[in-house]
Amino acid sequence: MKKYFLTGLVILLPIAITIAVVGSLINFFTGPFVKAVSSSLKEINFANNGFLFLSHEQVVLYLSKLLILVCLFIFIILLGMLTRWYIVRGLLNLGDKLLHKIPIVRGVYKTTQGIIKTLFSKDKTAFKQVVLVPFPRKDMYALGLISGSAPTICSATFGAALISVLIPTTPNPTSGFLIMFKQEDLIYLDMKPEEAIKYIISCGSIVPEEKGIA
Repeated sequence: MKKYFLTGLVILLPIAITIAVVGSLINFFTGPFVKAVSSSLKEINFANNGFLFLSHEQVVLYLSKLLILVCLFIFIILLGMLTRWYIVRGLLNLGDKLLHKIPIVRGVYKTTQGIIKTLFSKDKTAFKQVVLVPFPRKDMYALGLISGSAPTICSATFGAALISVLIPTTPNPTSGFLIMFKQEDLIYLDMKPEEAIKYIISCGSIVPEEKGIA
């Protein structure tokens, strides 16, 4: 019975986590507009009797989110096309400069902008290299992802070049430790980042194929 339960759990858990993450993203993007769209659908008396096992309120809510997602998708495509026009690009650059001058807002905007550009940059190198690092002490090791060079002031104060490494926690790799190491402390591995993440999420039960050390 225990074996069957664990097998079923292994199959169901990734699906449940995926649904939860996707649901959170949908709620994040549609949340600001749901109330307005739902009100409009209610005014036209759409699906007053519900649909199948869904009540009228549920049908309106789900359809509102679907319409919002479709409109957002179309808007993003159009925005990408319009930014190729010189005039529109100039207006966007002007808006960007204004946001960089507003107190409080500029801090959040610049940080978010930097993260997004890093994540979607075609030539990015951050989080592409998996390394073995001494953590939490010298005689123990953990998998980490190189995020880039440490701030110049940190390396200068330490007196040697430092490398920033993200050490994800298990089983939730979205949190972790950002630690700076000397170059000689890093052991470079011939392992894909997704393989390292799978190993971390599975608490070590999913072992990557042996490829040796780079």
